[in-house]
Formats: sequence, structure tokens, C-alpha cells
Amino acid sequence: MWKLFIRALLFRLEAEKAHHLTFKLLRFWFAIPGLRFLTHRAHHLPGPGLERELLGLKFRNPVGLAAGFDKNGLLIREWGDLGFGFVEVGTVTPKAQAGNPQPRLFRLPKDQAIINRMGFNNDGLEVLAGRLSRAKRGRLIVAGNIGKNKDTPNADAASDYEKCFHALFAHVDFFVVNVSSPNTPGLRELQEKGPLTALLQSLQALNAAQPFQKPILLKIAPDLTDSQLDDILEIVATTGLAGLVATNTTISRDGLATDAAQVAGIGAGGLSGAPLRARSMEVLRYLRARAPKLPLISVGGIMTAQDAVDRLAAGADLVQIYTGFVYGGAYLPKRICRAVQKQLTIDNGQWTMGN
Repeated sequence: MWKLFIRALLFRLEAEKAHHLTFKLLRFWFAIPGLRFLTHRAHHLPGPGLERELLGLKFRNPVGLAAGFDKNGLLIREWGDLGFGFVEVGTVTPKAQAGNPQPRLFRLPKDQAIINRMGFNNDGLEVLAGRLSRAKRGRLIVAGNIGKNKDTPNADAASDYEKCFHALFAHVDFFVVNVSSPNTPGLRELQEKGPLTALLQSLQALNAAQPFQKPILLKIAPDLTDSQLDDILEIVATTGLAGLVATNTTISRDGLATDAAQVAGIGAGGLSGAPLRARSMEVLRYLRARAPKLPLISVGGIMTAQDAVDRLAAGADLVQIYTGFVYGGAYLPKRICRAVQKQLTIDNGQWTMGN
């Protein structure tokens, strides 16, 4: 039904308009008496084998909604009703900003992919913190993805991240530091060893000053070389970072089935979806081989339940979906949970095949 009717209708609209319409439809749906209860029942898979303790938190299942989908925290309770174990809101910046000019979100159906150059468009820190303070989340884990404003020089970037940390500390379960988006000019320069170490140390110092600490993770790009990944792991050890989210979108356009002229006409932006599957898996395996105990959340190119199972079996502790949710529909979290129950079990803190 999703592919034949709902997705077909939404895909007739420009991508960003379809995204906003989806949010309106979900709010309308959940406002109808009784439908929230029925939706929750339909999308949740009972039974053992799904809960996972990580980062000092108990996740009811390993499936998360990636950052960028609900950056303004508009549907927190609803994501829980749709079967997600956690949601990552943001990227949020201290000041609200409009982002890059439209159009800035493009589908590549032949590749099951999306190109975006949104540019950290968001309602701002104060608005997001207010929404999260009022949200009914139940057992849903909420992460805050934090960034810097476009007009903030990299030399002052730490101040923006610190403001986000302070404002969201009471409202999120863990933080994800975003220095890997390709859509804010100069942002990826913060992934360099010196600036990144300084930024993370400043956040960890703020964290240590709190009555209790919250996990801080780093989201990294798939375009890093092996030596850069080694630097990331060294920085994680130096700063005592809680884990990594791998990976963000890619600037690569290699191997696409979509007409090259069409892709060139879209222009700059981060590519997500099926073309990212292989590289994101490579990064995961590289990190896991060199850091056997480091918490890793895998995202990028997870389009099917089997993709998610493969990531968990390869060493991911949790997975996130974004483009797979767009192409696969609202039941993808439940399909993933069913596949996990059938194929995986936890052994010595790791997912293993052969349930």
C-alpha cells in the first residue's frame, strides 16, 4: 500500500513539500481519537531480543530515526508510536536559520537515494528546547544533534556547540556533535584533528561540571580516509568521547544509475540512501576492528530490514534510518525489529547471528 498509493502520491510533490505534508498528515492522524492506540499496537513488535543497554541507557529496540528528519522536534511522541526505539532531533543551532535557498532536497528514485543541501535550517535552540520540555516521550530515547550557525566563524564554533549543550542538557538523553555535514560552508574543517580535539574537550569539560554526565557522541563523514578515521579514534580516546555515529551523507556521486546530467543539474549537497550502503558498512567494519568496545551507531544506506541486521551483525550497537524510511515506509522499523528477533541475539554485549 505504501509504494502503490502513499509514496506514489507524495513522490508527485516536490521533495521538501512532501516532507512537510507528511508531518501535517501524521499530526492529523494522531489527533483522531483511538488512532494513536491502534497505531502503537500495529507498529510495535512485542517479545524478547530487542532491548539493548548502551551509553547507560535502555533502548527498547535498536532502531532510531536519524537526525535531519525531525530536526525541530515536532513529532517526538509520534515516532515512538511508529515503533522507533530512539530519535535524534536536530541539527539545531543557537539561532534559528532559514538554511540554503530552495529547492534543496532532491530524490533519485532510480538509486533509492536523496541529495540534500538543507544547510541546518531549524527553528533555533530556544524553540526546540521548549518543545522537548513539553513532549510526552514514554520510553523513547531522545538524542540532540548540535551544530553551529552558518555565520559563526569556525574560530568561535565551540561557543555555539556549548550553547546547544547547555540549553538541551535537561531535555535529551545524549548528544551528537555534527561537524560532518557538507552543507554548511567550512563545517567539515572542524573534523581536522586539532580543531575537533579542542571542540570536544570544551564540551567534555562542560559535561564534567554537571551534577551528572550525559553521553556525547560524534557524527562523522563517510568520505574520511583510513588515516583520518585513525585520527578520529585517537581523538575519541583523548577526549573520552562516548561513541561515534557513522556515517553522515557523502559528497561522492560515484556509481549512480540516475542520468549524469540530471545529477549535475542538482548541484552540491550530501547524498544519502542505497548508494551509501557499501561505504557506510566499510567505515563501520574499520572502526569496529580497531575499537572493539566503542559504542557505534550505524547510519547511511540502511534501506531494508536485512541491511539493518547486517549492520548490527557487523558490529553496530544501534542503527538509524532516514532515506530508507522515505522509500520503505512507516513499517520499516517494525520489519527491522522482526528481522532482529529472528536472526540476532546479544552475546557479550554484541549482536551476533544465530538467534
